[in-house]
Order: sequence, then structure tokens, then C-alpha cells
Amino acid sequence: MLNFSYWNPTRIIFGKESIADVGQEAAKWGKRVLFHFGGGSIKANGVYDAVTNSLKEAGLEVVYLGGVVPNPHLSLVRQGIALCKKEKIDLVLAVGGGSVIDSAKAIAFGTKLQGNEDVWNDYFMRAQYDIQDALPVGVVLTIPAAGSESSTASVITDEKEGLKRAINSETVIPKFAVMDPETNYSLPNYQTACGATDILAHLQERYFTMVGGNDLSDRLLESCMRNIIANAPLALKNPSEYVYRAELMWTGTIAHNNLLDRGRLGDWATHDIEHELSALYDIAHGAGLAILFPAWMKYVYKDNIDRFVQYAIRVWDVSLPLEDKDSIVEEAITRLQNFYRRIGMPTSLTEVKIGKNKLRFMAEKALFGERTHLGNFKKLYVDDVEKIYHLAL
Repeated sequence: MLNFSYWNPTRIIFGKESIADVGQEAAKWGKRVLFHFGGGSIKANGVYDAVTNSLKEAGLEVVYLGGVVPNPHLSLVRQGIALCKKEKIDLVLAVGGGSVIDSAKAIAFGTKLQGNEDVWNDYFMRAQYDIQDALPVGVVLTIPAAGSESSTASVITDEKEGLKRAINSETVIPKFAVMDPETNYSLPNYQTACGATDILAHLQERYFTMVGGNDLSDRLLESCMRNIIANAPLALKNPSEYVYRAELMWTGTIAHNNLLDRGRLGDWATHDIEHELSALYDIAHGAGLAILFPAWMKYVYKDNIDRFVQYAIRVWDVSLPLEDKDSIVEEAITRLQNFYRRIGMPTSLTEVKIGKNKLRFMAEKALFGERTHLGNFKKLYVDDVEKIYHLAL
């Protein structure tokens, strides 16, 4: 187990009708709030009005900025930064899922940059972690998936250049997150499935490590993975059943608040490889992860086959003879793909009509900028990334 420091200040307000509390939480951080959101879904399900009423009842002044899309755009981030400066915003409130929260975080620290510093060129493209200041961020979570409601991460897409990049900084961890599983009832099945896939991916990225001596975290990760595998199909079959939605929502937070990767070094290559896919083809992040994670596993598992055997036995209950390690791992990968299919996710690039013609292009873009390699379980270079895309066909 590696030495570590852990700090996460997000106050979680979880449960039925918890949206009523957003105003009093937001009021702790100032008077002027930027209400940041996506499209019309929060208006259709009543969340927009409920949040607005709570904010106004708390005596807050509200400025609205909608229009966030999946794989959130840099252009809207720049628009939000200008709006926050003009309106002297005290708090950025993200109402939605991971894309809205990631956009809000980028706006929050971009507003505080000094001089000629640029939110994209100086931070996202350089993976800078030394962000010095940011506006407070609050969250009303309506889509369990990204875990951004209490994480250090923000992922933004430069839609003009087709580049998708992330930053990580404790400075942008949200101050509070209001989480009512009832707001998930109206989610389309595909969106629910994409969210569950993203949560599972966050757990797997942390699980596959070369660092040993950390069995507590292994066990916690395995429990969370099994929880997603058990509850995602039930939530799809019973979309208005509170208990299944609550399990997905809380597991999504735990999966990405950095508690479960303390004392270890996760991989994260699959996320970086997927970012090129969703940046270029604008497919859902969860769908891209379902396609690429099995391909990554096939490419790297021999580098530490015992870790994959443990994953197969503890997560997927594979019970083949222990001396046949390759078959054990291959069966686990098959069961993972079958799970993805069961919840309606694609498992190949062919299924989403992506062919061979841009695989090398995406592999080169994945290493574009100051990156020397991807991943920690196995260091991946351009040729490796291209081979993983080919395995995903």
C-alpha cells in the first residue's frame, strides 16, 4: 500500500425531496448563483422549478446558463466564464449529470484565472493540477454516472479541434451535492445503462493496479462492482423503484470520490482511449467504455494475470480450475461483455458504425500534447492504443 493523503469536503444531502434543501446550502456561499444545466429534461421532470423555487425562497439572485451537451463543449465554458465575471457570480450550481458538473467546474476555476492564463491551453491541454482558486461549485445530481458530484475531475471537449481532455484538482471539488434518487425515474433506459457502465468503469480503473498490499480497497471495489452488476438490470426493469435507483446513485459517488483509490495507483488508460472516441464521434461516454474496456483487458491482462484472476473470481464468480488462468480471465471478460449487452450497451465499434479508417488517427491524438504514454497497469504508446482499437472492432 502506498502512502496517501485523503480529503473530500463535499457535503452529501441524499434522499427523497432533498432538493428542497438546495437553497439553504447555496446561501452559505453567497448571494448570486449561476444555475448551470443541460437541456429540457430537468424542466419536464420538475427539477428546474423545484431548484429555482428553493433558491429564490432562500433570497438568492439567480442567473441561468443552459445548453450543456454530453461531452461538454469548451465554447460554453468560455461563455460561462464571461457570464460569471459580468454578473459577479458567487456560486456555480450544476443541475444535471456529469457533463453539467464538469462544465460548471471548468467555469468555476476559469473565472478565477489571472492575466493571460487560459482555461484550455494552460490547464486542460497540459493536465495541470495546480489550480489555485475557483468559485464554489454546488450540485443537484439528476444522473448517476460520472461521480463528478464529489470528485476532483473535470472533462471538457474542444469541439472545434475534436480534443477531449481532463484536469484534476481539489480546488474544484463541489462544496455540496444534493442527491434525490427519485429524479432518476424519468431517465431513458439507455442513459441509465450508460451511467451504470461509467460507474463500473471508474471502479475497474482503480482496481487494475500493480500496487499490492491493499486488500481492503480491493474488497470495497469488488463490493461496489457487484452492486452495479446486481442493481443496474433491476433499475432498468423497474425504473420507478427507489431502492435500485438509490443503490446506483450512491455507488456512483463512492466510485469516484477518490476514497477507493487511496494507497494504490489506478490505470485510467481506457478512459483516455475512450475520450478520443467520444470526442471524434460524439457517442455516449458509457457506450464507448463498454466497447473499449474488454479490448483493453484482452491486451494487458498477461502483464499481471493474477490480478485479473482475482477479479474474475471475486467479481464474476468464475469457478474454472485455478491452473487454467487464461481461461478464467477470458471467461470474466465474456461475462463483462454479456453484462453490457444485458443492459443494452454496445460491445464493438462495428455496432456503432465505426470502422478502421480513423483508428490510427485517434491513437495519435490520444498521445497528443505533453503525454508520454497512457495508463499505469501497462504503459501504452501509439501502437498499443491502435491495437486496442482494433481489438474493439
